[in-house]
Amino acid sequence: MGQEIFQGFLGIVSTKMQKTAPLWAQSRRFQSTVYVLIAVALFSVTSLLAKVLGGNEAVNQIHPFQISAFRFIFAFALIATIYRANSTPLRGIQWNWHVGRSIFGWLGVSCLFAAATQIPLGDANAISFLSVIVAMALSVYFLGENVGVRRWSAALVALLGGLLIARPGTTAFHPAALIAMASALFIGIEAIFLKKLSGRDHPLQILFCNNFIGATISLVVLVFVWQMPLPNQWLALAAIGVIMLGAQYFNILALQREEASYLLPFWYGAPLFAALYDFLLYEEVVSTWSALGIMMIVLGGVIISVRSNASPVFEDN
Repeated sequence: MGQEIFQGFLGIVSTKMQKTAPLWAQSRRFQSTVYVLIAVALFSVTSLLAKVLGGNEAVNQIHPFQISAFRFIFAFALIATIYRANSTPLRGIQWNWHVGRSIFGWLGVSCLFAAATQIPLGDANAISFLSVIVAMALSVYFLGENVGVRRWSAALVALLGGLLIARPGTTAFHPAALIAMASALFIGIEAIFLKKLSGRDHPLQILFCNNFIGATISLVVLVFVWQMPLPNQWLALAAIGVIMLGAQYFNILALQREEASYLLPFWYGAPLFAALYDFLLYEEVVSTWSALGIMMIVLGGVIISVRSNASPVFEDN
């Protein structure tokens, strides 16, 4: 479906590359690594664009709800066009699960964008990745999964890392860190709904329903926070939706070539990409405490994700 349109271009490029690329570059593992890194890099760009649009330095500040609204609206417009072009029918949609998943996904994205406008991007992204702890804890009750001592220990390490970044009770504490933690909570709950859907619906049908419901919710909220964007801001708002779909697509390509257990740790590079973007555009330097906290979250998250084979965040959000 969506893959057929994108793959038309990528197929031509990859065919030419295979004739000239060395054998190691033609391996499925190498290709999957490149694809997932592209997905992670693109995902991190969306929080950067949120900061550009709604940060304190923005000329015409856009509300985070409006930013997330256009993320869903433009993404839905694109994927709906793809569905229409391919005449792909929707079958057996589990609307109750989709609605629950989309509500928490919309809240998670909105909170992440809100946090990104106020605190360093690396910090906001890293804290949001605590969602894997929420998902792990909820999976014990709702999915009946068994969680061993190692994963609980890894969760504690990651949680301590989040506290190092936020540093509550100190002058370094920023209330927006709580918004990032709310993002982790909502995304973690969303992951439970997504696990229920993953074995029932096709991934691209999940994308269609998620963006449709997210766009519907966003249009209602948009009435209360509307701010007329400047011409260049329209481009940035559209880019968020398109870039997020691009990240989802490259993640699908990666998963087609390699097992999820190999690819999942790469997603914890998102805070590193975000911190790099923040430095290049705003000259924001990660503090020593934040750097240590990010490393602890990455370490704990990787252990939890690999041992549970669970996606950390926004695999198709």
